[in-house]
Amino acid sequence: MKIAILGAGAFGGALAVALGRERPVTLWGRGLEGRQIARLPGITLPEAVSVTPDLAAIAPADAVLLALPMQALSAFSADHATLLRGKALVACCKGVDLRTGLGPVELLAQLEGGRAPAVLTGPSFAADIARGLPTALTLACTDETLGAQLQHALSTPVLRLYRSTDVIGAELGGALKNIVAIAAGVVIGAGLGDSARAALMTRGYAEMQRFALARGARPETLAGLSGFGDLVLTCTSQLSRNFRFGQALGAATPFDASQTVEGVATAKAVAQIAAKDGIDMPISTMVAALVDGTVTLGAAIQSLLTRPLKQE
Repeated sequence: MKIAILGAGAFGGALAVALGRERPVTLWGRGLEGRQIARLPGITLPEAVSVTPDLAAIAPADAVLLALPMQALSAFSADHATLLRGKALVACCKGVDLRTGLGPVELLAQLEGGRAPAVLTGPSFAADIARGLPTALTLACTDETLGAQLQHALSTPVLRLYRSTDVIGAELGGALKNIVAIAAGVVIGAGLGDSARAALMTRGYAEMQRFALARGARPETLAGLSGFGDLVLTCTSQLSRNFRFGQALGAATPFDASQTVEGVATAKAVAQIAAKDGIDMPISTMVAALVDGTVTLGAAIQSLLTRPLKQE
């Protein structure tokens, strides 16, 4: 199976490094210079990785991994539908499209005549993958045969992929945990402590389940790598952009605007869907209001702390 990766950011670059150690890979991206990835300092692409700024170069690929920002995926896939059609497409981004309310797999499934799209998600930092540190991810695809083929093609001795057919659960787990990670960062940035973070993560996980199950996900998926596993990682590490963004928000300090924080748009999209469908999502709704500036940090904290007591 010939593999191409679209997007030479941190995650796309890390996947190219990991897979390029085992087999030939084509990496497409804009502004590439030599064999270095700007977002991965000190990492050099293996010789088996062909780097190109020409999108037509991916034409021979059987499988295409789209490591693009979530909010750019809809326009990109529509603009290049002819090139992508018929290939095994794997979404490697996490979030909910702000304009349509769809996840990455749902967006890719709109391409007529295509195969069942897959999503690659789970607890991982690009730097760990690029350095060859052991990582386990979820590969979800409704087509079990294609899912098995992709699982074997994309696994390496240190990058272990677990297969699932629950695409909705896998993509929503990866999207929703970013919202909770922002909230966890706010808690730490505001000086509320680790006990408060643990409580926030627990109630955030309940929200993740509530939302995902309402949209057809399976509970065991949310308890796996793409849900609980990713939640733990992103709520507890400084390597998480969503956590660092929330921490800066909670401490009222500047944040690097050049860094993509997928949880911001996802929070807004999820808050809109939750309001329309009547799903109780207090943490997600509060994060959306915080990033929009329609509520102060003090008011947000007070609102969550004064919610009615109830049975767990």
